Amino acid sequence: MGQQKKNAMELPLKKQQKLLKDYGPWAVVTGASSGIGKEIAVQLAASGLNLIINARRNELLHQLALFLQTTYKVEVLSISGDVTSEETQDQLTSQAEIKDIGLFVAAAGFGTSGQFIKNTLKTEKEMLALNCGAVLRLTHIFANLFSEKKRGGIILLSSIVAFQGTPHAAHYAATKAYVQTLAEGLHIELKPFGVAVLAASPGPVHSEFAARANMQLGKAMYPDEVGISILKSLGKKRTAYPGLLTKILIASLSLLPRFGKIQIMKLVMGGMTKHQSKNA
Repeated sequence: MGQQKKNAMELPLKKQQKLLKDYGPWAVVTGASSGIGKEIAVQLAASGLNLIINARRNELLHQLALFLQTTYKVEVLSISGDVTSEETQDQLTSQAEIKDIGLFVAAAGFGTSGQFIKNTLKTEKEMLALNCGAVLRLTHIFANLFSEKKRGGIILLSSIVAFQGTPHAAHYAATKAYVQTLAEGLHIELKPFGVAVLAASPGPVHSEFAARANMQLGKAMYPDEVGISILKSLGKKRTAYPGLLTKILIASLSLLPRFGKIQIMKLVMGGMTKHQSKNA
């Protein structure tokens, strides 16, 4: 990972204080070793929340935990492991018996791209298990926990591809449509219990996600542009469209019929994956 640096961008003090008051003192963040998950973990630590962080890569997770502890003087518990495993999920949720957890952020996920028929079924099933299966079980457990306490927050990572079929990322878009729809429904269901649910639906973001999905990004945002915007929206909105690029893309698609949106996304994703056919 290299030497960590304190993030130059932080939430306003009043928002930090509100996050700590409404959702502290502990938060759980999956997918915390990189990308948006890491950025959200940093912003929560800067706001004074203690953290339980999860990712598969133990060394990166340990380094992040040490950085957050020394920089922001918060407690950090790192639980490495595949979050699709019920054993790892149980390790995360069992901490609720010990610590006062008020926020769950499901940032773990990955994507596939290119022609669906050329991707292996094994990889597609692994993505489904992570993007949907793990989100389902952990969200169900934390939603029950927070509802009983009459306070809490849940952030689920969706995407702008969730709102229409997306050629060249067909199954990935389908998994994000599941997350988006789940978050929208729970936003209404859990509000009477004092629980805020937010779908975070960013556009393209420079992170390890694109490399794993074998996509070449053109214009894209960086995680620090996205994380702060997501946390600012928690408790205020049903869906966050973080970053200027995301807002531009959503606005440009909003007036089109669904079929038109699909055609536009075909062009966008086709551009991001055209190198795959050259390398085939």
